[in-house]
Amino acid sequence: MRHHLDRWLASLALAALLAALAGCQRASSAENTPGGSRRTTMQPKYSKSGYDVTPLTPEQVKALAAKLDPEAYRVTQKAGTEPPFCGNLLDNHKDGVYTCVVCGLPLFNSRNKFNSGTGWPSFDREFDPVHVARHTDSTLGMTRTEISCARCGAHLGHVFDDGPKPTNERHCLNSASLKFVEAGQPLPPESQPAKLETAYFAGGCFWGVQHYFSRGPGVVLAVSGYAQGHVEHATYEQVCGGETGHAETVKVVFDPQRIPYRRLLEAFFAMHDPTQLDRQGPDRGDQYRSGIWTTGEEQAKEAREIIREMEAAKKYGTKAIVTRVEPLKEFWPAEEYHQEYLAKNGAACHVKDPW
Repeated sequence: MRHHLDRWLASLALAALLAALAGCQRASSAENTPGGSRRTTMQPKYSKSGYDVTPLTPEQVKALAAKLDPEAYRVTQKAGTEPPFCGNLLDNHKDGVYTCVVCGLPLFNSRNKFNSGTGWPSFDREFDPVHVARHTDSTLGMTRTEISCARCGAHLGHVFDDGPKPTNERHCLNSASLKFVEAGQPLPPESQPAKLETAYFAGGCFWGVQHYFSRGPGVVLAVSGYAQGHVEHATYEQVCGGETGHAETVKVVFDPQRIPYRRLLEAFFAMHDPTQLDRQGPDRGDQYRSGIWTTGEEQAKEAREIIREMEAAKKYGTKAIVTRVEPLKEFWPAEEYHQEYLAKNGAACHVKDPW
């Protein structure tokens, strides 16, 4: 703990400047285009249900919309409304999921469907609140709340506050904006949650390692914690005492479709110095050792392969890479005050931004 506190106090005076520079760097993650303009890279976004809800580009939406029938196109792309009591899903009472007819994102569940008597399919809540976006609609001389698919922007209908308890909401939908997948039937690929994977890295102080991993494109979650020790539910004080065998470790949940494990390995080695044995910068002790804790043989193979490549290229000159590659034993999340410590406290860190 003393090493963390000393470093934090020593860097406090530089924190504001470094934060400003980081902000500039973050903005500079936009790419230069041939015309001199800058194009910002969209950071992937995921819902608590595990779905990739990153907004599609206009080009992607256009390609998907081109496959729709005329009525679905009119409703979803032109904010149209189908006549009441005419939609093919109004009287559908089967169990299943209602997905976006354009991009396939699950939007509503049959267990939340009710008969509102209005002539349109009605639901008291969304499949996941993040999957449905809300906008103010001032057309027709009144103010209403329009709802659309959060991923592709398809117009769905409107939401009103006259629904059943406990939400008191009535999501009034156009059948043409939905596609129904009956329970027991396989969800198409576009309607499935992201197939997330997990990786574990120890690169010294977990404050900086977590901070930068959490900003990786395709990283869903980064958690500071302790791994490879022999004490259950280890505390920070115990780990700093050097008797538990734990290493400060960051758990990284990621979408391999957005960022492959190899890229995470590259970022890990860019963040810290893997030639320092049982220390990193000002922090000394085996809890600060460099390590990759693998969840399977494929991860172990890739980790050892990148180490061999760096050694063959003499990336660190004559210095040996001391990073350990071991199967993960167990991971215990660190105390809440350690999570995103740099962002919460404005502290600086020797860990490098790899992105």
